[in-house]
Amino acid sequence: MNESIQARMAEATRLTQEGRLDEATSIIQGALGNGLPTMPTNLGTVPNFGMGGTNGPIDVTSQLLKSAPQGPAPHRGTGPNLRSRGVRHPSHGTTVKDAGSTAGGQFDARSYSGAAGGRSYKLYVPTGYSGEAVPLVVMLHGCTQDPDDFAAGTRMNALAEEHTFLVAYPAQTNSANMQKCWNWFQAADQQRGRGEPAIIAGITQQVMDDYAVDEGRVYVAGMSAGGAMAAIMGATYPDLYAAVGVHSGLAPGSAHDMPSAFSAMRQGNPGAPMPQAPSNGQTKVVPTIVFHGDRDGTVHPRNGDRLLAHLTAGDGSSLKVSTRQGKKPEGHAFTRISYKDAEDRPVVERWSVHGLAHAWSGGGHPGSYTDPKGPDASAEMVRFFKQHARK
Repeated sequence: MNESIQARMAEATRLTQEGRLDEATSIIQGALGNGLPTMPTNLGTVPNFGMGGTNGPIDVTSQLLKSAPQGPAPHRGTGPNLRSRGVRHPSHGTTVKDAGSTAGGQFDARSYSGAAGGRSYKLYVPTGYSGEAVPLVVMLHGCTQDPDDFAAGTRMNALAEEHTFLVAYPAQTNSANMQKCWNWFQAADQQRGRGEPAIIAGITQQVMDDYAVDEGRVYVAGMSAGGAMAAIMGATYPDLYAAVGVHSGLAPGSAHDMPSAFSAMRQGNPGAPMPQAPSNGQTKVVPTIVFHGDRDGTVHPRNGDRLLAHLTAGDGSSLKVSTRQGKKPEGHAFTRISYKDAEDRPVVERWSVHGLAHAWSGGGHPGSYTDPKGPDASAEMVRFFKQHARK
C-alpha cells in the first residue's frame, strides 16, 4: 500500500473503533476502489466469511472480492438451530446432542479461563474413548461460524468416531471480534503466552489435563481466520502440537494490523515471516498440511503458496518433492505437492483444489462454507496427522 492508502486505512480504523461505520466504510471503499456498492450499516447481517478487525470492516473486503472469478458458490445456509438442550455436565457445562454429534459420542459445552483471558469451547468425546490415551485435534472455526457449525461442516466428529480421538472446538466471541474471527492479524494475538494463542493453548492443555490424551499426538487445524490462527499456533507452540492443518488461511506474519490484513487477503502480500518460537531445543517447522481453493475470492490463493514457502524455507532442500494430480468423481480436480523426509513421511503437503472457492473442501451440510465436490480435507488432515507424533 502507498502512504495515501495507509493513511486512509488508519483513519478508517479509528472511525470504526468509534462506531462510525458508515464513514469508515466510505473511506475504505475510496481507498481500495473497484466501484463498490454501498454497504449496509448493520454489518452483523452481511453474509461474509472474511477476516477482519474487531469491529467488522472486513465485510468490505468480501464485497471487494465478489467480482473475482470463483467456482461454485459455497453453501452459506444457516441450517437448523444447532443448539439444543442436554444433560448437565458434572463440571464443565452441558452435553448437547446436535448435528455435530450424529456419530453417537458426547458433544460437551465447556469453558476455559486463564491469565490471557477465557473462551467457551465444545469437546467431542467419541464412543470408543475408554480412558486410554488418545489423540486430540483442536479445530478453529472461521468468521461468523461457531463450534456447532464448524463441526457439522467439517464432519470431524464422524472421523473421531472412526479413529477414536478427541476434538476440541474453541469458540471466538463477538466481543473479541464482531464477526467472530480469530484475530490472527493483531500483534497481541501472534505471540506465545499472550492473547488468543495463549487461550487456545490453555484450552488444549485443559483437555489434556481432564482426559487421557496422548501428549505426542495433539494437533490443531482451522479454516480461514481459524486457519491463519492454526498456523500461528504451530509457530508459537511447536512443543504442544505435533502437526497443523491450514484450510484457506494465511502464513504467520502475513499481517500486523487491519490495513495489512486487507492487503494480505486480497493480494497474498509478502510480509515478514513470523519466526517459530524455540522450545525444548526444537527449531524445525511443525509438519503442516495446507488446503486452498484456486478460486478463493476471500483469501487469495497466493497465501497458500506463501505458507508453503514459509514452511519449506529451512528444510526444503533436504526434502523429496513429489506432485500428484487427481479428481474427485463428479467433483473438483486437485494438485497435491508433497515434501517428504528421509523416512518418506510427508512433512508438508500443499493441496490446491481447482474450482474451489472459499469453502471447506469435501465438507457437508448443514455446516456453512462447505463444498462437497472437493476432496475430503478433514479425512486428509487426519491421515496426515496420524503420520506425525511429537517426540
